Amino acid sequence: MRPNLNINNKKKIINDPVYGFISLPNDIIFDLIEHPYYQRLRRIKQLGMSHLVYPGALHTRFHHALGATHLMTKAIQSLRRKGHEITDEEETAVLIAILLHDIGHGPFSHTLEHDIVKDINHEELSLLFMKRLSEEFDGKLDLAIEIFEDKYHKFFLHQLVSSQLDMDRMDYLNRDSFYTGVSEGVIGSDRIIEMLEIKDNQLVVEEKGVYSIEKFLVARRLMYWQVYMHKTVVASEVMLTFVLRRAKELIKNGTELFASPAFKLFLQNDFQVEDFQQDKSLLDTFSKLDDTDILGAIKVWQECDDKVLSLLSKQLINRKLFKIEIGKDQFSPERIAFEKQTLKDHFDLKDDEIKYFVHTNILTNNAYNENRETINLLMKDGSVKDVSKAADNLNIHALSGPVEKYYLCYSVERL
Repeated sequence: MRPNLNINNKKKIINDPVYGFISLPNDIIFDLIEHPYYQRLRRIKQLGMSHLVYPGALHTRFHHALGATHLMTKAIQSLRRKGHEITDEEETAVLIAILLHDIGHGPFSHTLEHDIVKDINHEELSLLFMKRLSEEFDGKLDLAIEIFEDKYHKFFLHQLVSSQLDMDRMDYLNRDSFYTGVSEGVIGSDRIIEMLEIKDNQLVVEEKGVYSIEKFLVARRLMYWQVYMHKTVVASEVMLTFVLRRAKELIKNGTELFASPAFKLFLQNDFQVEDFQQDKSLLDTFSKLDDTDILGAIKVWQECDDKVLSLLSKQLINRKLFKIEIGKDQFSPERIAFEKQTLKDHFDLKDDEIKYFVHTNILTNNAYNENRETINLLMKDGSVKDVSKAADNLNIHALSGPVEKYYLCYSVERL
């Protein structure tokens, strides 16, 4: 459904808690924000289950996308001041691309990304939404799609949307830090944006901005351990994932479970990207899913007849979370078997049910990946260097290596 476009005043000002008053740059940005597809992002939490650890982390994808769009306007202004030609059409397109970069996120953002649908990441769904919107808006999003897909000849515009130093990361670090209260995530986004340059069609950073980049990478590493991969957050996300997987298993075996019509369709099927391409109505059904569908169902599932789903739902709703242990070494098969047997006896579980109460896996934190597109510095002599090789200390190089930790989580036998 196309939103009402007959509103005279579309130059709105929004009071953002992170940046203060921000304005919408043009009419089409306002029209896209008004669309039901985008309004859905108000009902999807940015940080999944992190609010169970940081009570203030209740901000949404709606907040984040607006903030990233605001930073993009500042980046375009900065590059133009330095003499780089960015047309009005290109500016509008790159703003649309960053505004809609997360529109394909499903309920609880990354937590259920590979369980609501099968082998589809949110970027692929965002692209499907953008193509649908471009049809509704008479092709006005075509250039934004080119930039989003990295098919436009000005490569630096794509880098502003998606790279190791994009407006997406700059906003979510500051925003997530603000709402969680974890001050280590604060970065100097204004300074980094002012230090942006273009060299040979590539986004670079002036040499004097090296310490701001170092702070940015350190903040990212710390936020991953303290927020995104906080052990209690990980345990709660494992539980939410297991609730969904158990519900899918039951429904596929013929069990009737409460769910909204949209949610039930995705519980009954493992849709892949080809299904969305062949059946246009599927994207509209997906657009009706948000956090409330999941939470509403889990509240009801507390009283269902299936012991596994009932136990997991009660524990999650009442924040009786799995205990989690993290270490540098893999947990022994004997230790895992002990936890499984203990819970199997306590809850009187079957062999095929215990997998929902004991889980082990690995966490990987890589703040800067030298093997993919790098962050480059523009040196005073005009040369370009990878920031990890140009820094005058070893911090950035050390951050480029992935850190891996093993975890074991299991129910603590309580309700």
